[in-house]
Amino acid sequence: MRIQILAVGTRMPAWVNQGVEDYLRRLPRHIDCSFREIPAAQRSAGSTVEMIKHKEAEALLKAARAADYTVALDERGSGCSSTGLADHLQDWLDNYSRVALLVGGADGLDDRCKQAADQVWSLSALTLPHPLVRIILAEQIYRAWTLLQGHPYHRD
Repeated sequence: MRIQILAVGTRMPAWVNQGVEDYLRRLPRHIDCSFREIPAAQRSAGSTVEMIKHKEAEALLKAARAADYTVALDERGSGCSSTGLADHLQDWLDNYSRVALLVGGADGLDDRCKQAADQVWSLSALTLPHPLVRIILAEQIYRAWTLLQGHPYHRD
C-alpha cells in the first residue's frame, strides 16, 4: 500500500526532513509512505487568499488523482486518536492500494479539497506550523503501524 502525503510548501529545514525520514524508514516495505511537496501558489498584489487556495487546490487534487482514498487535513475536521488512526490504517491496508493525505498551505485548504476527500481529519484544534505537521504525520503513521503490530512503542 502506498500513502502519499501531499503537502503545500517546499524547502523545509533539514531537521524536518530528518525527523520525517526517521519515522518513515521504520515502516515496513509493504507500507510505502512518502511526502510530495506541492509548490505554494505565487502571491502577487492582485491575488486574494481565495485565489491562492484555489491554485493550490488544483495542484493538490491533480497530485491526488491516482489515490483510492483521500484524507484532507483541516483544523475543523474530525479528531482522531492514535488508536483511531491505527484502525484507519488497518482499513487502508485491507481496502486501498493508494491513500493520499492533503496538507494545505499557509492559508489552509480550499473547500474543493475537503469536498473531494473521503475524510476530513484534524490533527489538533491548535494551529500547527507546517514543518511540525509533517513530522507529526510521519510519527503518527509509524505509531499506528506499531499499534497494529502490538509493538511496545505506543504506551497507554
